[in-house]
Order: sequence, then structure tokens, then C-alpha cells
Amino acid sequence: MQSGLYVGISSQIALERRLNTIADNMANMNTVGFRSTEVKFDEVLSKTQNDINAKVAFVTQGNDYLNTRTGQLQQTGNPLDFSIKGNAWFAVDTPAGQVLTRDGRFTMDETGQLRSIRGFPVLDSGGSPIQLNREAGPPSVGADGIIIQNGQPVATLGLFTADITKGFNRYENEGVIPVDNPQPVLEGMDNSVVQGYIEQSNVNGISEMTQLIQVNRAFESISALMKDSESTLDSAIKTLGGSNA
Repeated sequence: MQSGLYVGISSQIALERRLNTIADNMANMNTVGFRSTEVKFDEVLSKTQNDINAKVAFVTQGNDYLNTRTGQLQQTGNPLDFSIKGNAWFAVDTPAGQVLTRDGRFTMDETGQLRSIRGFPVLDSGGSPIQLNREAGPPSVGADGIIIQNGQPVATLGLFTADITKGFNRYENEGVIPVDNPQPVLEGMDNSVVQGYIEQSNVNGISEMTQLIQVNRAFESISALMKDSESTLDSAIKTLGGSNA
């Protein structure tokens, strides 16, 4: 009977983790470039002590992964706003190192350096900060990321890919630091830059609310089953104790 309690506890731990990711997703519904977090759970089989052929299924704590669906593109008309078609990322230089982001709201500082909305230097395909000519006016950027000022190419907006399935950490909500080393996008790959647009969060509010209700119901159901299991175990102990008296 105790196996049922252990299975219930493992399920509640998994549901709590899913609940946390749903809450984080909903909190970032309006975060530009945010990609929602999903959780993959695996089943673990454990042999019981009393019967080596009997197996009990437990739920792992789960592994986070990013939903790679592209968010809706919103036209801004700002020449320093950018979005990406494809599954690549922009890169910015932060105190934590190179961070990937889909938030393409960039600015040009007083020296002409291209910076993110949080003030971090935006990197080119070689991993160096992008330096523009502030006196040359707003840049023109093609689908290949080449930045042109006064009719001349001056830099290339870096696009990077990384295998996020190997693991990642969040940075400032919309940014991610992958375990896998980011690699610059090569020519001919199915990724391109769109100037004058930003990408909205890919969180589906209705879907997240539905999942939130389902998770809460599942949590309550498991709690009720665990209470019933405990009551049955207590009754069995009292019965057996009384028969031995």
C-alpha cells in the first residue's frame, strides 16, 4: 500500500513543476520574444520488495524544453526593431556571457553601438559587438542580416542556433543560455531577418489556462487518492493489531 503513496507523491512533485512552468508562461504572455516552457515527464519502473516481478510506475520530476513555435510578428516601422523567420536567435553580450534572445528591440547608443532593450551589446556573426555610424542615419538590414549605411555594408546582424534540448537557463525572461555552444547561422539555412517587426510571445493564453485547470484537478484527485490510501492502511494496521491482541 505504501507504493501507492510514493507514486502519488512523485505525481504531485511532477504536477507542481508543471504548475510552475504554466505560471511562468502566463506571466510572460506579453514579453517580446518569449518562448514558452514545456515539461517532458518520463516513467520510471521500480521493482517492489515483496515481488521482484511486480513493478511500480513512478513519474520523474521532468525536463524543461522550449516551445519553438514562432510568435506572431508585429509591425512597428522602427528601423531598429528586428524579428527572425526561422528557429535562430540574436545574441547579446551580458555579464553572464553570451545570451540568446528573440527580442529584437534594439537601440543605438551615443557611440553608435547597437544595443538590446536592456542595454547589452548586440553581437555580429563572429561574436563581436556591432558598431554603427550614428551620423549615417538609420541602417537598412536585409534578410541575410547585412547592415547597410550610406549604401555600404558596415556589419552583419548575428544569427545563432543551438540545441536547446540539451538544456538551458533563463536569462531576463526572454533570454536563454543554452548548454550547447551557439553556432552562427550559415548562408542558405532557413533563417532570415525581418526589419521593422518584433516577435510577440508564443504563449497561448487559452491553452495555458486549460492546462492550469487540468493540473489543479489532477493534483486534487491525487491528494484525495492518497488520503484514501492512508485511511485504508490505518484501518489495516488497526485490524491486524486487534487480531494479534
